[in-house]
Amino acid sequence: MAAFAVQPPHGGRRLSQTDPYNATIVQRWDQNEYTSIFTVRPDSGACPPFEPGQFTTLGLIDPDAPPKKDGRKPMILRAYSIASSPTVRETMEFYIILVDNGKLTPKLWKLREGGRLWLSPKISGEFTLDGVPADRDMVWVSTGTGIAPFVSMYRRYRGQNRWKRAVVINGCRLARDLGYVSEFERYAREDGNCVYLPTVTREPEGSDWKGLRGRVPLALEPQTYEKLVGAPLVPEQCHVFLCGNPQMIDDVEAMLLQRGFKTHKKRDPGNIHLERYW
Repeated sequence: MAAFAVQPPHGGRRLSQTDPYNATIVQRWDQNEYTSIFTVRPDSGACPPFEPGQFTTLGLIDPDAPPKKDGRKPMILRAYSIASSPTVRETMEFYIILVDNGKLTPKLWKLREGGRLWLSPKISGEFTLDGVPADRDMVWVSTGTGIAPFVSMYRRYRGQNRWKRAVVINGCRLARDLGYVSEFERYAREDGNCVYLPTVTREPEGSDWKGLRGRVPLALEPQTYEKLVGAPLVPEQCHVFLCGNPQMIDDVEAMLLQRGFKTHKKRDPGNIHLERYW
């Protein structure tokens, strides 16, 4: 689907005092029937400041819920990592998967460019590069739409010597499910310090896919990783960020703990950083 830009209604102001929405979808690109990139512009004209890796909340009115005492309808709210760079102040980008039995995304999927929704002004999350030394390898490991915070990180700090090496590993079932492929393939071509390693688990053997196959942890096995990256995956050199499927996160965390890594906590810094998506 071709995406196009639209202007917010009424010069960026709310339609009326009773309008519960404060943002407009200005671009939508459907990767396939169940994953889309939504670009959202707040009516204020400026997004709240954030750090790459943080998240905010999107919402729509729940038509099935009874009104509150003040007559307003409650909203369905869900948190999403921000994929855009914080240097882009006018809009925010979100990489979202359709959950068939979910409360929010089936309604969100009905909206096109120009659709209205709630964008929370509150930014949350500690899944950032704050405190991570710039002379380390950043190993960004994700499944599905969990790649979104790493898109933000790379876009923000590309070419600024924020890391020694950026290794981007994203696992999906099928090649068509991999997000931001062209973008990261370009980064890997242009930047000798960027390594992009997409991997698939259910891609048919007869397809055109020539990349890695298998679950994400396989790419992190010591010999495999060093062969693919050209450097070892060791705690002295690497900070590993895990985002997406909780089972993947648990499996990789357990693997890395056995190899001398340490899970990061606010008051007890380590080199394994976690962000579970459900």
